[in-house]
Amino acid sequence: MGRTADAIAEGVAIATAAARLAVKNHILIGTIAENGIFDTDKYVADAREALRAMAEESEEVERNLVALRKRARGRHSDPSGTHDYRDRDVRNLRRRAKQSHGVASKLRELMDDEAALRTIVEEARAGAWADVRHNLDRRLRVEGMRPDQDPDYDRMREARMQALRLVDLQALSSQQRAKAKRNEPKDPDQAE
Repeated sequence: MGRTADAIAEGVAIATAAARLAVKNHILIGTIAENGIFDTDKYVADAREALRAMAEESEEVERNLVALRKRARGRHSDPSGTHDYRDRDVRNLRRRAKQSHGVASKLRELMDDEAALRTIVEEARAGAWADVRHNLDRRLRVEGMRPDQDPDYDRMREARMQALRLVDLQALSSQQRAKAKRNEPKDPDQAE
């Protein structure tokens, strides 16, 4: 029973980490990309939905393993491939189905545990803030760096100058031409 309980605990840990990642992404999109506010209750619903999807996935895996086990029973020839199960695999398939069932059951329990859902949301919020803080810190360090602090400044200067000429100045020129064209007076003969 120890191996099954350990496998179930590991499956639940992986599923809650995936739920936390999904909620973290929802927080980042909802608060930054969509300029929304952080609403714990909304993200609790997102966490519940993520756990539900993973519970359903575990239940589907369990159904598939049961079908494979039934098909494998009584087959004693050599398998033709990795997923061509035989009678000697029945015990392992039963254990794997039991593990999938256990993971799904635990995830369904977590879906009804408000405190656990709020913990997932809080950990996701902390992860989202860590990502934002890290990105801001990196951008400020790179963009705020002076030439004398950048060890690659001299080596990369020519590439930056070429990018400025070929990309930035061309784009600026194109924008200026488009702006001038929009501001041109319309020809009265063409308006008729």
